[in-house]
Amino acid sequence: MGNRNLFTLIPKIDELLEKDEIKELMRDIPRITVVDTIREEIEDLRGKIKNGISEEEIESTINNLPSHIQAKAQKKDSYKLKRCINATGVVIHTNLGRSLINKKIMENVLEVASHYSNLEFDLEKGQRGSRYSHLEEIIKDVVGGEAAMVVNNNAAAVMLVLSTMAKGKEVIVSRGELIEIGGSFRIPDVMSQSGANLVEVGTTNKTHLWDYEKAITENTAALLKVHTSNYRVVGFTSAVDSEELSVLKEKYDIPIIEDLGSGVLVDLSKYSLEYENTVQDSLKRGVDVVTFSGDKLLGGPQAGVIVGKKKFIDACKKNPLTRAFRVDKFTIAALEGTLKYYLDEKKAMEEIPTLRMLTMTKETLNKKSRKLKELIENNIDSAYIEIEIEDSYSEVGGGSLPTERIPTKCVVLDIKKISINSFEENLRHYDIPLIARLNKDRVYLDVRTIEDEEIELVVKGIKYALGVED
Repeated sequence: MGNRNLFTLIPKIDELLEKDEIKELMRDIPRITVVDTIREEIEDLRGKIKNGISEEEIESTINNLPSHIQAKAQKKDSYKLKRCINATGVVIHTNLGRSLINKKIMENVLEVASHYSNLEFDLEKGQRGSRYSHLEEIIKDVVGGEAAMVVNNNAAAVMLVLSTMAKGKEVIVSRGELIEIGGSFRIPDVMSQSGANLVEVGTTNKTHLWDYEKAITENTAALLKVHTSNYRVVGFTSAVDSEELSVLKEKYDIPIIEDLGSGVLVDLSKYSLEYENTVQDSLKRGVDVVTFSGDKLLGGPQAGVIVGKKKFIDACKKNPLTRAFRVDKFTIAALEGTLKYYLDEKKAMEEIPTLRMLTMTKETLNKKSRKLKELIENNIDSAYIEIEIEDSYSEVGGGSLPTERIPTKCVVLDIKKISINSFEENLRHYDIPLIARLNKDRVYLDVRTIEDEEIELVVKGIKYALGVED
């Protein structure tokens, strides 16, 4: 039979829409999505015929068309932003959403989001209130400071503070702290957009107190410290900390602003991790305004927190940029819940997922890795896969503690039957995408970042990626 006749076998759109499977599909999926999918499948059929498909093949494809349409339409209708399983061992994984929010906190977020709330209503006075009031007291209780406010991320926090305190004036910063953060955003660019004039002092590896003092003029509005949380300079180095800068602050009556980046609220060295300067430490050392992220080592939602002297925070609240940078009710609810845990450090370490993962015990890691290995072995034939447990290292991620390598356990897979690249791609296309790391033609699943309830899902994802039927 020639190609011309094969085209006549292709069903019409209306015919397919009358099939029971397609009618059932349209109860859950918009008609326009289903029709677009049908058109794409029909166009694909035409292309196959042009490329020389046989009559038997075309008939088989047409018979399976409803199920293909169903699968494709369901995929189209699924959410683009979706849950993933993080098996990389990078705890604060920027590409995978950074810090996880405790599920108990999310219950309150759901309550606030699905009902009206007192977002900007003062329940005591019965009149309009401020969205910033919900977080100010809890921030002050946890870290100190005279006042506080929250914006949508730390870059916005830095820009708002500089715009408020130093627009049209000079801000002195060490060359060794002119960092670039994720997405090619650079501190000098943020400063420029704020309207502050950057004055660089010192060198990349060495800056002294006298470098700052020599640069001070009548137009100096602030001294800026930027924590190099996403890299370290080692060797022949020298830097001036905020406590040393306080000498110049008192002498010349110039405020100190510090961008801490990661926002550490507990001394991590107590938990066998590298010491990172805490927000509380900065305020005690005389810093006037501190900014930090909510979604890194703090372990909350994306946010930029500003805390410090009341006169500066109050001025920030009145800055027109504040409206552009303001946070929504979801962020406020999630951040308040996260900060409440910090009133009891022990509870914070147990209940905040980021802190819990970073300080996971060797015993827990061993137990999780053995459980995952055994479950894979019990469900997948060794003809498809070989498994072993290896010692490895996790990373903090999110530009935090860049030199920290945390000992961990990985379940390592040697894949048979299919290529490792095909296997990894299939993992990403599973219903709940599973993101692993590859090294020397092997797949590493770091159990540190796999939640307990995800272990069975990991096994199902592996079976899907291998093409092994349940």
